[in-house]
Order: sequence, then structure tokens, then C-alpha cells
Amino acid sequence: MWLLLITSVISTFGGAHGLFGKLGPGNPEANMNISQMITYWGYPCQEYEVVTEDGYILGVYRIPHGKNNSENIGKRPVVYLQHGLIASATNWIANLPNNSLAFMLADAGYDVWLGNSRGNTWSRKNVYYSPDSVEFWAFSFDEMAKYDLPATINFIVQKTGQEKIHYVGHSQGTTIGFIAFSTNPTLAKKIKTFYALAPVATVKYTQSPLKKISFIPTFLFKLMFGKKMFLPHTYFDDFLGTEVCSREVLDLLCSNTLFIFCGFDKKNLNVSRFDVYLGHNPAGTSVQDFLHWAQLVRSGKFQAFNWGSPSQNMLHYNQKTPPEYDVSAMTVPVAVWNGGNDILADPQDVAMLLPKLSNLLFHKEILAYNHLDFIWAMDAPQEVYNEMISMMAED
Repeated sequence: MWLLLITSVISTFGGAHGLFGKLGPGNPEANMNISQMITYWGYPCQEYEVVTEDGYILGVYRIPHGKNNSENIGKRPVVYLQHGLIASATNWIANLPNNSLAFMLADAGYDVWLGNSRGNTWSRKNVYYSPDSVEFWAFSFDEMAKYDLPATINFIVQKTGQEKIHYVGHSQGTTIGFIAFSTNPTLAKKIKTFYALAPVATVKYTQSPLKKISFIPTFLFKLMFGKKMFLPHTYFDDFLGTEVCSREVLDLLCSNTLFIFCGFDKKNLNVSRFDVYLGHNPAGTSVQDFLHWAQLVRSGKFQAFNWGSPSQNMLHYNQKTPPEYDVSAMTVPVAVWNGGNDILADPQDVAMLLPKLSNLLFHKEILAYNHLDFIWAMDAPQEVYNEMISMMAED
């Protein structure tokens, strides 16, 4: 509600550009789609639609090579990047090319693929259901792991002719990786190495506002937010990015809007890119997805969605309680980077996760990092990306 109040105030004084401080220069990518963002910097882009087993149509994007290394396209090793909660593939291309993981990988000789989870801005279609229906939004990260990842990875493997690919996940992108690769051995065999940034399994110790949301009864949460989409991208976000956040006095205000669930590290963020971040985030997910996270905060466990009653759980799982996910069953080699200042993927939760990873190749905790530094920090290449690319080269 405070956000609505701020919008009203700003709208009232809308014409007075000098009122809130000096306007910074705008970045054209703030108003572009994914393909346009990629080609804007001189990279090639291919766009695909992948249909899942349960009918969701996912937007998948490919950067087949870098700006200056177009030879031997078919022989390039493949990397798949999977975004986090309420986000999209734009996360990997929102900074300048020398600071965005997708572009860096392409320039390093990789065939780079960018996925989008069901329900976000670029994956809001279904063969059977309209996004206006409640049925369309009856999913959480369970379904992303069960349907989205297998469909996308199998499509990439078939399209490229590669038997195995590198998988990079951030936040919820690691969550669905842990689930998919521990429950689907056939899919796991197609992954060379799993690179987990700000990994999330349990959220027992999270200090994110997710913790506060978890105390809201389910019926009240649905009264407040409905049963469909949660935090879709709107013209309001564009307004914040282009008309408010470029004003120096209010950049911190906007950071609280964008980073409310994940924390904010102003010292390590390129604030000149704020309009791009806000131009594409939040990208939306389902109310059910957020309810699932709230359940995990309350239970302290890493388990499937609780459908609300023993009888409903019996229908979905053939047992009265949601099954727990056994991360130790995942044999895929995994490298982990986590932040010491991460309020969502709390270091205590990461410490509980690490011993369960049966094939842990590498772990690094970056004490100053918060949740979003892994995708947008100005020193992410030095702290994370260069290490990751070196590991891929050795593989």
C-alpha cells in the first residue's frame, strides 16, 4: 500500500522533473524484449517456444556464439541459464556485456541458452488454459522441476546434438535443479556440472520478507492476492524505472521496491542500470508458488507443495503429507557460490545443504554478497563468473 501512496504522490507532481532530483540518462534496453536486448549489443539471438508435457509454452532464447567467434557453431559446449523467483532470462543480460554472464559465456566460446519459468512475462501461454483462468496458475516450483526443466533441457539437447550440457541456476533456478536432478535420473545424466548461485533448498533461517508472509494464513493470503498471478511486471514498474529511479534522490526508494525480497547492496550495484532492472522485474509467478515458499519457511523442510488437507495430498502424492526432496540423491557434480549477507539464501540454510550434496566439487562463500549480487554485482565477473568459466573449460 505504501507503494501505491508513493505512486499517487509522484503522479500528482509528475510534470515537475526537478522536484525529485536530476534525471539520469535512460538505457534503451529498459523497453526492449529479450531478443532486442541481446541483438542491441551485437550478439546473435534465436528464439524458441518449448511446450511442456502439461501444456505450458515456455519462451527459450539462444545466443549461439559471441560477437567475434562465429566459427564452429555446432561444436560449441552448451550452457543453460535458469533464473530465480519472480524473475526472467533478462537477469543474465541486464548489465553491460563485460558484466553479464550470458554475454561473457558467449564470448568465451559457449552456446548459451536462457530459460523462462512458467508464468513469467515470457512464458505466459498454455495449450489448454488461458492465463486469465485459475487453472493456468495452479503451479509452484514443483511443476517447474517436473515439467519445465525436462522439456527445456531435452529440447536443447535435441537441438544442439550435445549429450550433456552445463547448468547454471540462481536462487529458485537452483531449487528446481536440486529437485529435477535428484528425482529424474534420466535428466540428471544430461548435466555435466550444476553451477549453483545463491542456492535455495530449505528456508528455515531466511530473513527475507518471505518469513513475514509465511505467518499470513493461506485463506487470507488468497483474499489479498487472489489465486492467479503474483507480482507480474506492470507499467508501474516501467514508471519506477524510467521516471523515478533515475532521479538521484529516489534511487534508494526504488531499490526497496525491487529488492524487498532479496536485500540490496547499493555499493556493488551499477545504479545507472536501474531502469533496466525495473524495466523487466518483477516478471511474475503464481500465488501458489509464493504460498509454497511460505510453507517451507513454516516447516523448515525441503518438500513438495501442501495441497491443504490429507485427502488432497493423497490425491497428488498417494500420501497424507507432502514428500520431502532428498538432495543427497542427486549425483550431478555441483559447484556452489553463496553470499554471507544473503537474507533469502541464508548462510545457515546453505550450511545445512552442503553436506547433503554427494558430489560437491567446489564451494565459495562471498561474505559481502547478498542474493542479487550473483547476477548484477559490478564485481561478479571477478568473484564468480571467471571462476565458473575456468571450471567449464577444465570440464
